[in-house]
Amino acid sequence: MGKYTDLTESYKSLNEALCHGGIPNDCKVNLNFVDSEKIEPTNVEQTLSSACGVLVPGGFGSRGIEGKILAAQYAREKKVPYFGICLGMQVAVIEFARHIAGMPKAHSAEFDAMTSHPVIYLMVEWYDDKTGTVQKRDVTSDKGGTMRLGAYPCSIEKETFAFHAYQTEQISERHRHRYEFNNTYRAELERNGLVISGASPDGELVEIVELADHPWFLGCQFHPEFKSRPRDPHPLFREFIRASLECSQKST
Repeated sequence: MGKYTDLTESYKSLNEALCHGGIPNDCKVNLNFVDSEKIEPTNVEQTLSSACGVLVPGGFGSRGIEGKILAAQYAREKKVPYFGICLGMQVAVIEFARHIAGMPKAHSAEFDAMTSHPVIYLMVEWYDDKTGTVQKRDVTSDKGGTMRLGAYPCSIEKETFAFHAYQTEQISERHRHRYEFNNTYRAELERNGLVISGASPDGELVEIVELADHPWFLGCQFHPEFKSRPRDPHPLFREFIRASLECSQKST
């Protein structure tokens, strides 16, 4: 589910990583590219009814964002495996805040600077463990120069989809983004059922979110596709395809 579907090579790394995930599951992965700009409340169910798994990838800009939020809502409500990557994690958080946590106007400050509930926001200061320095940025900063870029550590909670996939409590994954989960809303979202299964070692940067009452629903702020290989599929892609395969077998 994305907005560059007319040029599927835009998602080359994701396409390959999804196919890698099929190898340990002994299955062929069939990809269907859906233009998020064309998704509306009136057609989302018809469009996604044949999907055994929904992946919303990273991206920038507001074009097609509401379609991606609808896709996350569909996957949550219909219990279809969902994998949100970078922006895909953020739209899952927005959708959850709007429809479960009682924040109907929730949004990302990237797309609505005046939203009453900026559950995703521009973090202006954070600690960079690689350089041992405090990084700063604001809305006027150069976009490329102020991304949280490269490998960052993440601590994983046990008894979660993420831990089941990685089988370890400490990982490192690659990032490329500016906006972050807003910790102001963390307690309220968790109280309503959002699971924070992965965060930076100091707990300040949310890295992975999940839904416990779901066959497989996970969003990550990083880009796991960059570390997937045919002979070493990324564990999150392996588990997403496993869950999607189980979903397809139940529907036949």
